[in-house]
Amino acid sequence: MNKPLRRIAIFCGLLILTLLIRDNWLQYVKADQLASDDDNRRVIIARYSTPRGDIVVDGKSITGSKATSGTDLKYKRTWKDGPMWSPVTGYASQVVGASQIENLEDGILTGNDDRLFFRNTLDMVTGKKKEGGNVVTTLNAAAQKAAYDGLKNRGKGAVAAIEPSTGKILALASTPSYDPSSFAGNSTADGETFAKLDKDKDKPLLNRALRETYPPGSTFKLVTAAAALESGDYAPDKKTQTPLPWTMPGTTTPLKNEGNIPCENATLRVALKVSCNTVFGKIGSDLGNDKMVEEAEKFGFNKEQFVPVRSNASNFDDNMNPSQTALSSIGQYNTAATPLQMAMVASAIANDGTLMEPYMVDELKASNLDTIEKTEPKELSKPLSEENAQNLQSMMETVVNEGTGQNARIPGATVGGKTGTAQHGVDNSEKPYAWFVSYAKTSSGFPVAVAVVVEDSEASRQDISGGGLAAPIAKSVMEAVINSK
Repeated sequence: MNKPLRRIAIFCGLLILTLLIRDNWLQYVKADQLASDDDNRRVIIARYSTPRGDIVVDGKSITGSKATSGTDLKYKRTWKDGPMWSPVTGYASQVVGASQIENLEDGILTGNDDRLFFRNTLDMVTGKKKEGGNVVTTLNAAAQKAAYDGLKNRGKGAVAAIEPSTGKILALASTPSYDPSSFAGNSTADGETFAKLDKDKDKPLLNRALRETYPPGSTFKLVTAAAALESGDYAPDKKTQTPLPWTMPGTTTPLKNEGNIPCENATLRVALKVSCNTVFGKIGSDLGNDKMVEEAEKFGFNKEQFVPVRSNASNFDDNMNPSQTALSSIGQYNTAATPLQMAMVASAIANDGTLMEPYMVDELKASNLDTIEKTEPKELSKPLSEENAQNLQSMMETVVNEGTGQNARIPGATVGGKTGTAQHGVDNSEKPYAWFVSYAKTSSGFPVAVAVVVEDSEASRQDISGGGLAAPIAKSVMEAVINSK
């Protein structure tokens, strides 16, 4: 072979080798990624080629599927009481994709999860059409309805409720909300509906229970009280060394209390009952930033939670001077918390100091109802000793029986709680957020811990308080759980 022909042969051989390498790269290395890429039209067609499995609450489906026409996407998602359940389920839209449980458990719901391989293979042999599996949640339908009904006429707000002994999420509500059915298809109208919701200044697509961090105000005094008790330097009914006025260290600024309340040298019980800023601010400053950070992080601060939907990390700064630590210890300065986080605080206190990892997917099931996966309760941390948790329970019950939380009292049950009215805006120029964090106790134990935050743009400023706005919502959620047992 002459030299020019040999060069051409070598070049052609290299081209063939390159094509073989590329073909194998695509078929074996990139196959899974390409097969699941949302830009792959075949993936979308497959996802909506059969009825989607359901998300289940209290044994009943809160979702469904509906046959469509005029498109290669045969079925679209439907929801029952969509605005109430969307903070739990998220959306599954042919035009914009999926979110939250609809996205995270898409493999189970479509029937494409690898764990369903045997089931799908058997169906192929028997000629049965492939079906999606079901996601069984921990939610309590009555509690979710109570939470949503309580919030929907209050503007913006959120509720998170947890079963303290297990970490099961019983309610997760957020307002304003949206109906995921309104953009479940792939029409121009569906796309326009989503775009309008996405641009809405009130952010109806935002899951405030998990993704919004608020200044927790006086509800954070529960964390400061826990740190005080754990230090061994304080007891519920022992007087604190708290002058009135008390000037924050390194400043000439006295920390103010709300109104004329008995805070001078007040005990922890009295200080929590009437919500003394001076007592808890001084405790935080005296304990120091390191000890306060340590206690806050035991409750879950400074770390994202996955339930399995991601919840934003709540914040307690780890580099503050004594006066900043004082303000943070009463839920001001840079302290911020999600409603889920504050429900976790109440849950740990109610569960005798043990914080269970929160979750809202109980089981994943195949279409024949075989269990594919079941979530087992898991301890997350131990923020308090049993003795100190029970002391703090007693203090929280004083708040409800005699103090600012009396609107949460429930006949036949013992309720512990803490109100909060969190500053909002520059120099507190905007209406504050109303908080209530609580638990209920019955003869059979502690069935529920709950956190409520209300951003009420319609109420007059003097009417905004955790006890006035948020406590009645918390009460209705707790009653719903108690009555469903």
